Amino acid sequence: MGTIFCLSHQRGVSLELPEIPYIDKLAHGLIYAILAWATIFSVPAEKRGRRAKRFGVFVVLFCLMYGISDEFHQSFIPGRFSSIGDLAADVVGATLAVFAWNLWNRQQHITPAAS
Repeated sequence: MGTIFCLSHQRGVSLELPEIPYIDKLAHGLIYAILAWATIFSVPAEKRGRRAKRFGVFVVLFCLMYGISDEFHQSFIPGRFSSIGDLAADVVGATLAVFAWNLWNRQQHITPAAS
């Protein structure tokens, strides 16, 4: 969260991204996927595993709320502005991370069939 805040606090002209279409949206998605994974693994396994779907929704909502605060924060930085598109990329990144965690979590709990 500190890294996101520091990146958001940079003036608009000081952030130089490669000239790749939608690179800023990809960056938002990746950063918020990392935030989602950090949030998931900050909770003990026995607590997050009981109600995995509900916990996943909590993680996405947490990332959404932080994304809203981040976009609000950016509105005060010269050369930066708030963007619904950036917020959507944040939520998509967090959602994909939660989806991947759910798949990984299910794979870990599959017991091999007896031969």
